[in-house]
Amino acid sequence: MKLAYSPTSPYVRKVMVLLHETGQLNDVALENRTTTPLAPDGNLLSSNPLGKVPALERDEGPALYDSRVICAYLNDRAKGKMYGSGARHWDILTLEATADGILDAALLMTYEGRMRPDDKQMQEWVDGQWDKVARACSAINTRWMSHLSGPLDMGQIAVACALAYVDFRHDARGWRKGNDALATWFETFDSRDSMAATRPPAG
Repeated sequence: MKLAYSPTSPYVRKVMVLLHETGQLNDVALENRTTTPLAPDGNLLSSNPLGKVPALERDEGPALYDSRVICAYLNDRAKGKMYGSGARHWDILTLEATADGILDAALLMTYEGRMRPDDKQMQEWVDGQWDKVARACSAINTRWMSHLSGPLDMGQIAVACALAYVDFRHDARGWRKGNDALATWFETFDSRDSMAATRPPAG
C-alpha cells in the first residue's frame, strides 16, 4: 500500500498513529505530497480528486481518501477493535467526528492566515472558527472523559491528534483553560510512543 502523506497534516497523523497502534506501519510506503487548496499536487489527484492528504492506494481496489475512511479500513484490515461495537461504536464515531470538527475549524484558521492576503483576512471568521474549537473542547471535557479514560479507540486517537494540532498552530489561544480534565488526559495520551513517533516538524 502507498499513503499520500504530509508530516504536518493532522489528518495524516490520525492514520499514522493508527498504523503504529495496530502494527501495520511496515505495510505502507509513505509518499510525501505538498498540496494546498490553491496549488494541489498533480500526482495526488489521480488518488484523490479532492487533492487532499491522506490518500491510500491499495492493490485490491481504488484509492481510499478521507482520514475516517482510511482509518476504518486499516482497523478492519488489522481485525482491530478501534471502532468498538454496539452503543460504544456510535460513541466512538461521534467523538471522532467532534475531533475532526476541531481539526476542520483549526485548519481553516491556519489557511486564513497563510493563504489570504493581509487585507482580505477576516478576524470575525477566524474567531468564529475558534468558537467551534472552544465549544468542542468544552463538550469533550464535560461529556466524554469517562470514554477517553477507557480502552484505546479511534475516538481517543482523533481527539489527541486534534488537540495536538491546535497546540501546533494555535497554541496562544489556550484551549486548556477551563478544560482541566481534558488537558490532564491529553498530557498522558500525548506521551504514547505512537504520538511521539508522529510529531510534526516545526514550521
